Formats: sequence, C-alpha cells, structure tokens
Amino acid sequence: MSGTFVGMPAFPEAAREAVHNRTLRGNLRHATHTIRAKRAKAVAEVSDWDALREAGARIKDRTLRHLDRYLVQLEESVTAAGGVVHWAADADEANRIVAELVKATGETEVVKVKSMATQEIGLNEALEAEGIRAYETDLAELIVQLGKDRPSHILVPAIHRNRGEIRDIFAREMSEWGRPAPEGLTDTPAELAEAARLHLREKFLRAKVGVSGANFMVAETGTLVVVESEGNGRMCLTLPETLISVVGIEKVVPTWRDLEVFLQTLPRSSTAERMNPYTSMWTGTTDGDGPRAFHLVLLDNGRTDTLADEVGRQALRCIRCSACLNVCPVYERAGGHAYGSVYPGPIGAILSPQLRGTASEIDASLPYASSLCGACYEVCPVAIDIPEVLVHLRERVVQGGPVIRGGNKVVLKPAKGHAAERAAMRAAGWALARPGALRTGQRLASRTRRLHPRTLPGPGKAWTGTRDLPAVPSEPFRDWWQRTHGGKDGAK
Repeated sequence: MSGTFVGMPAFPEAAREAVHNRTLRGNLRHATHTIRAKRAKAVAEVSDWDALREAGARIKDRTLRHLDRYLVQLEESVTAAGGVVHWAADADEANRIVAELVKATGETEVVKVKSMATQEIGLNEALEAEGIRAYETDLAELIVQLGKDRPSHILVPAIHRNRGEIRDIFAREMSEWGRPAPEGLTDTPAELAEAARLHLREKFLRAKVGVSGANFMVAETGTLVVVESEGNGRMCLTLPETLISVVGIEKVVPTWRDLEVFLQTLPRSSTAERMNPYTSMWTGTTDGDGPRAFHLVLLDNGRTDTLADEVGRQALRCIRCSACLNVCPVYERAGGHAYGSVYPGPIGAILSPQLRGTASEIDASLPYASSLCGACYEVCPVAIDIPEVLVHLRERVVQGGPVIRGGNKVVLKPAKGHAAERAAMRAAGWALARPGALRTGQRLASRTRRLHPRTLPGPGKAWTGTRDLPAVPSEPFRDWWQRTHGGKDGAK
C-alpha cells in the first residue's frame, strides 16, 4: 500500500490524539450525521432494498468463487474491444507499468479520476519519482493534494476539513500547481467550487494522459464503469489521448444484469442519490470517440491472499460506498487518519490488515478499532458482516502463526502487548473445558469479591484505564439456579 502511511502509530495512539481535536470532531460529526440521514431517506424509498442487498451479496460471492474465470473473460473482452490488459501482482509492479506507459507517450503529467486503488499503491508518489506529475481532479482529492494532506474518508476524502480551511488551502497553494485562486476568495461553496473549476479546466484541456480506477468491470463485454457526482471523471475519461485504468481484480461483475443491482444500491448508499449524476462507461477504444489508447492494469496486491480466507474474503464484496464509515461511532470520533490506511473506518479495519498482513503494529491494531456494535453491517449494501471479520482477525492477531502471502509462507508475529491476552484465553479455555474447576473458581471469586481490585495490574492496566472492571456477583449463576429451581449442576 501507499508509503504515505508508513511510520504511523497504532490505532489506539493515533485515535487518542485525534479525539482531542475539537475542530476535527465537529467537522466529522456534522458531515457523517448529514450523510447518514440522507442515506436513510433514500434507502427508505426502495421497497425491495433488502432483496437488492441480498442479491448484491450473492452476485459478489458467486463472482469471487469463480474469479479466475471471470478475469480471463474480462481480459478477452477488453482485448477484443481494442484495449490492452496488464496484470500487476503488487503495488511496485502496478506503479512500474503505469510509469512506463506514461513515459511511452512522452508526457510528463497526467490528470486523475478519484481512485482508491491508485492511492492504495501510492501511484502519485511513484510517478513523481519518475518525473511525472499527477493532478487530482476530484474536488475533495484536489483539496487533499493541495493541502499536502491524506484522505480521511472513502467518499469524501476531505471530510475532516471545513470551508474556512479549504479557502485558506486554495488561496495559499493553487498558484503552485497552476491557475491561482481568485482574489478575495470567500468560503461560500459556490465560490470554492468555481475556483476549483477554473483551476482544473486548463489541466483537462492540456492533458494527453488520463488515469482512473473503476467502480465496476463487466466481464461479458469488457466495459468499465465510473460513477461520480462532479463531472471531472467524464473529462478525464474522454479528453486525453491515452487512458490508463488501475482496478482491483475484485471489481469485476459477470454481466450487465448483475451491474444493474449495484447501480441501484451504490448511489443510495454513498451519496444518498437515486442515481449518480455522471455514470461513465467505456469499452476498449472507438475511432473518433474518446481516447485512442486504453490500458487496463488489473491489480492483485493482496487480494488473492484475502480470497483464500473463508471468513475474511467477504471484505472483497465492498463497493466503496462508505456507508459503514458514516454510522461508525469510532470513526466519527477518531477520523480517518487514525486508521493509517487509504481505507479508513470499519471496512478499512478488515480490508487493510488482509491486504497488507498483520505483521506491523498498525495493521495488528486495526481489528480492535471497533466497538462491534454492528451498525456497519446493518447499512452495508452487500451485507458484509464486518463484526464477524473483525473478531476473526483479532483471533489471527492473538494467535500469530504462519500464513500464505504472495505465494510465500510468512510467520506473523503477534502484536506487542498480546502475550497476556493469549495466556488469559488459554487459561479460560482450560477452565471452560473442566466444569468442576470452573465451578470452584466461580465460588472462590464470589466469596473473595470484596478483596478484588478496581483496576487490573500489569498488562491489564491499559484495559481498565478506560473501562470499569465488572463487579463479581455475590453468588455464581449455577448456585443461584440450583437454589431457586433445584436440580443437579443447575439443571432443573
């Protein structure tokens, strides 16, 4: 993934700092609550929403089960339509392919459609190292780029910024990247949008190479789909002479009929719209219409490894709507930067550790960046059971051990601080497998409860530093049941 996040602290430390930023919390609270309310209203208009949600989950699961077949079909379809398909096993290979394609055109700059995949691999930084400048054209991505910042939300990367901050960024930085901001720029949305439009228009008209991702790829025809709300994507996809699309292999769908389901659920779940204002579709190249050359870079970068996990693979259903972020109480308070990944929030907490592995401190901490309240699952348009995957990944972190990554066996060391938890789990497993020992332990705990500390010592101190230690009841449940209902071992 992108080097942007290398060196970031584990989630608990990053979140602790973020929650003390009142401006950040205010920006997040206002934005997420607004989007959340609009989404709920848009979804309520659809009488068969639950059926669409189930259909989306089944389509994705069926596609993932036969992903090899559909990817080969997609390659054949794109090639037949005049496009060129490249396969990238990891970020380095994908960046190398894109850089070589741009160099082959003789150009030194590209315009970009908002793309999570290119952020994931750190494409902008890789192109800059090769003397190629990438210009973000999505309004929120432009704000992030000009502000030398990092995205903090899947749908609204600059959600952590308010209008005053955006005005200051435009006034200070636009001149370094092209057309400067107008004199006397205010923080009204109309003026900010107009400043961005004027700044970007010259880039659209000058650029010879466009770079995009894709929301979906239709295997039966080789068609790629980008949905957006501003029209910048349409400009990037149609005006340049060369178009390069970097897309995760999980974005394929078998047929147009399957695509129909997601074109109903994605806009309502993301922007709370019945349909996206701009839905751009292209199939290879067409003489006299659009780019003369089209290249599709199919990105793995940990997706095949994720697919091998029967529980974790459901994260690959994700259609990047960001609905889970907008209802998550943890994200609302900590913000996206605390996750140390281009994929923040609940989906990032299960996707990033699988794509990158849990060997690093930050990735090992992400499965714990949740209260397991389940709100994310309730709003997910493809029914990803994020709490289930979180618990599964926590088990992986605690146990450590070998996994297969990139075709190689890698031993994942448990994250620092989990040795005590592993010991506690083993002790609990031993006791739960021995009813007599469990009963004795429960009675002993009840009789000595007045001597119990209010906080835990050693490694447990961090846990009780933010939580109340549950009080031990005066009588074990088994004894209470036997006394009130009769029966041996609490059985009536």
